[in-house]
Amino acid sequence: MPEPSAELTILALETSCDETAAAIVRGGRTIVANIVASQIDIHRRYGGVVPEVASRQHVLAIPAVVEAALAQLPGGWDAVGAVAATYGPGLAGALLTGLNAAKAIAWARELPFVGVNHIEAHIYANWLAGGKHDAGAAGATPSAPAPQPPAPEPQFPLVALVVSGGHTLLALLEGHGRYRLLGQTRDDAAGEAFDKAARIMGLGVPGGPAIQQAAAQAPGGVTLPRAWLRDSYDFSFSGLKTAVLHQIQGHQNREARVATKNLPQRKSPADAPAPPTTAAPRPPERHIAQLAYAFQESVVDVLVTKTVDAARAHGATEILLAGGVAANTRLRAELARRAHIPVRCPPIALCTDNAAMIAAAAFYRFEEGRQNGWDLDVRPNLPLGFA
Repeated sequence: MPEPSAELTILALETSCDETAAAIVRGGRTIVANIVASQIDIHRRYGGVVPEVASRQHVLAIPAVVEAALAQLPGGWDAVGAVAATYGPGLAGALLTGLNAAKAIAWARELPFVGVNHIEAHIYANWLAGGKHDAGAAGATPSAPAPQPPAPEPQFPLVALVVSGGHTLLALLEGHGRYRLLGQTRDDAAGEAFDKAARIMGLGVPGGPAIQQAAAQAPGGVTLPRAWLRDSYDFSFSGLKTAVLHQIQGHQNREARVATKNLPQRKSPADAPAPPTTAAPRPPERHIAQLAYAFQESVVDVLVTKTVDAARAHGATEILLAGGVAANTRLRAELARRAHIPVRCPPIALCTDNAAMIAAAAFYRFEEGRQNGWDLDVRPNLPLGFA
């Protein structure tokens, strides 16, 4: 394709997990439309995302989100200059729905197409200027975005911390499409740890917002370990999750002993109460809030410390925060407080999965002359930096 102009308008789709998203972005930075159809209420009853259900919902929602996005673009289809979609990493079936829909659109409209790495796209949310984010039912009627002047583009080299439900990594960005992986999780991703810890504490899913809300109610009182993995930028959160479980079990055992001690003495074993048929009651709300606070502090402390150390060691000009966990207000505030250089965070609405970030990343791939053919397939385990 010819070299893209600053006004190249890209239609992008994102279906890597349980959000069906379509967006239109101009020049890699200006959001024209950003539509997200969430499946969170559908999956909540299962305690997590069911891949087959997610795929079926994507098939149902894609036409509606694309139509809603195009309704915000003056000129409609005629103004679209290229098409993009996520091809990995993510759930295989979910990725297939969006990738094949995007390729079909590009083929039918004779438009260039490019596949985008989902992790890379999260980083490129930091290139987007302000815009309207419409979340909710796919058929909702969105309003036009409020134009905002774009901030200057980030200047390389940059250190990016990507923290989400499926990924936690530190990367050095030396240029567009030029990444060096500095460290990553050795077990659970940060967002996955939030979800698992929230389930253990009985707070439900999604775990990130639930723990953040609980933590605000009773700071202090409990201390949890931090896995530093010295001389490494890698992360580990599985031990922290286990520590939360042990705290819950220990509290329940203490409560059970107190309750047994206070039982009245009975003369005959026949008078003894029947053994309980349900699990021990959840610990008091204050203990849960203290535990949530301690968990959040442990995660944030390790993430921030390693990120700031990496930025110093590699002479970064800025730190980029990206991914769903980047919406955590404690993480954003602590990273900004402790960093010696500017920190960029996307707006909260652009931290979670959306298609605007896909379009932003696609623009810079087109700018480098990259595009894909119709044989591009999904890569559920696609690593960052794969060309």
